[in-house]
Amino acid sequence: MASSKKNLYALILITLLFSLSEAKDFLVGGKTNAWKIPSSSSESLNQWAESNRFKIGDSLVWKFNDENDSVLQVTREGYESCNVSNPIATYKGGSANIKLERSGPFYFISGENGHCEKGQKLIVVVLSDRRGSGISPASSPMEFEGPAIAPTSSAPGSVVTRSGFMGGFVVLGCLVAMFF
Repeated sequence: MASSKKNLYALILITLLFSLSEAKDFLVGGKTNAWKIPSSSSESLNQWAESNRFKIGDSLVWKFNDENDSVLQVTREGYESCNVSNPIATYKGGSANIKLERSGPFYFISGENGHCEKGQKLIVVVLSDRRGSGISPASSPMEFEGPAIAPTSSAPGSVVTRSGFMGGFVVLGCLVAMFF
């Protein structure tokens, strides 16, 4: 009987550890079709990005009008100049799912002529991995240009799937309840 209790506790602890390290999928802008020319400066996607914490392994999910738009991942210079001619990657077809595999800034602009100049662009800053994964921005094939300011809080409605913290707290609560 004591052995089965120990096995149960071990299983709960393992579940807790995995649930705390799960990645998240962030719906860009917190809603479908947020990838568009903003109607005002308060509708900027950069404000949405600043209100979220992105970690290595998270993904950005775009849902946009596939008839007249695309998403281009670009360099900092491409972002600042709205240069669509030499993107790092191009995403078409009305949706994109981009995994954030390194820390530092990621730059995105619209591939439609004139949209970037009207504010349809996004900078996402991925926080560094404090566990020392060995991945550094300098070892990435994409460039890292700093300094970049990390976002400070989470925005409601922006996470689409794979959230792990609430599950971790539930498991932790169960574990504590078993001991007391």
